[in-house]
Amino acid sequence: MPALCRDCLTTFDSGLRCPACRSPRVLAHPELFDLSIAHMDCDAFYASVEKRDNPELADKPVIVGGGTRGVVSTCCYIARISGVRSAMPMFQALKLCPQAVVVKPRMSVYVAESRKIRAMMEELTPDIEPLSLDEAFMDLSGTARLHGAPPAVMLARLVRRMETELGLTGSIGLSHNKFLAKIASDLDKPKGFSVIGRAETQAFLTPKPVRIIWGVGTATQAALEAAGIRTIADLLRWDRADLVARFGSMGERLFHLARGQDQRRVSRDERPKSISKETTFNEDTGDADLLDGHIWRLAEQVSDRAKAKGLAGRTVVLKLKRDDFQTVTRRQGLGDATQMADRIYRAARDLFDHAGTKGPFRLIGVGIADLVGEDQADRSGDLLDPEAGKRAKAERAADAIRARFGQDAIIKGRALR
Repeated sequence: MPALCRDCLTTFDSGLRCPACRSPRVLAHPELFDLSIAHMDCDAFYASVEKRDNPELADKPVIVGGGTRGVVSTCCYIARISGVRSAMPMFQALKLCPQAVVVKPRMSVYVAESRKIRAMMEELTPDIEPLSLDEAFMDLSGTARLHGAPPAVMLARLVRRMETELGLTGSIGLSHNKFLAKIASDLDKPKGFSVIGRAETQAFLTPKPVRIIWGVGTATQAALEAAGIRTIADLLRWDRADLVARFGSMGERLFHLARGQDQRRVSRDERPKSISKETTFNEDTGDADLLDGHIWRLAEQVSDRAKAKGLAGRTVVLKLKRDDFQTVTRRQGLGDATQMADRIYRAARDLFDHAGTKGPFRLIGVGIADLVGEDQADRSGDLLDPEAGKRAKAERAADAIRARFGQDAIIKGRALR
């Protein structure tokens, strides 16, 4: 059986240890060197960056997120042992793990590290489909001749480089389609490498719960359970027509995925529909100055993400959640697309001033939508605001200074509110 040492990258026939370096980190599978669709998922990415940059956190449970009324962005594996999970309300996370160290997200740092990882991926294949800053699909079909090694070897080399050069780890899923590659990458975290071959696909899937299917959330799972469907085996007993009649287009998708069928290609041009950022306050507030500061910080964070992804938005979106949990969303179309924090902030502030609702608020969010490439951004200027061009140049200059000297090298006064 083909085998690979994940430490020294030696390939050999199956064995419990590598014959070259005696490492037990051996990956063996009948189809190991025949599969080419991969999913790479960094291990607790934000928390791992924080631990790398602050060694004092190494052995401590770390939660990256907002205040007591915010949510967990991510957490390290030590915190996960206590039951902490991403998207969990912060107060609940701190109940489960009161000794946790809470760290505010540093998006600009995460973006920079993500770019370095992406550059490493680009050396393997041009067919990369990012899902977020810390995970992506890759299609390495036809690259074996170029690299002189099969995709499995190059993927093992990728995560080894991430660890040695960046101090960050990732887990690999390798299979014959995107659906199974994504499942595989989560089977052996952290620092995992799992393979699901063609021959074993149905045997692997059949006993699994339906929630293993990407996109089956709480509501869909409840609807499936109401129909008596709890496992993939239950799904396989349904005819295609009956699934479609009961669940619509989702039924069609479930029919194919239950059989391990996924025809989606790894698409480099896959583009997010929007970029947004929101914050939940520790205490409800209607303070206009305080809210203005939050709008600016959120606009900066959205701008940073847009610039990192090479995108711009034609629409600015403001989201407000009142203390009675009523959510208000307002949108403003722009003359041309933008990725500049100044323009995003000014549009969001205008939306806030004319939102037609009063606080106190428990949450505020800013975003851009109707996304296009950055080459279409900020081309026409603003005839009603002759100073806009000067501010844009100043912002670009500030970006360059932060890139060289750190995110806190330049801070606007309104960001301190």
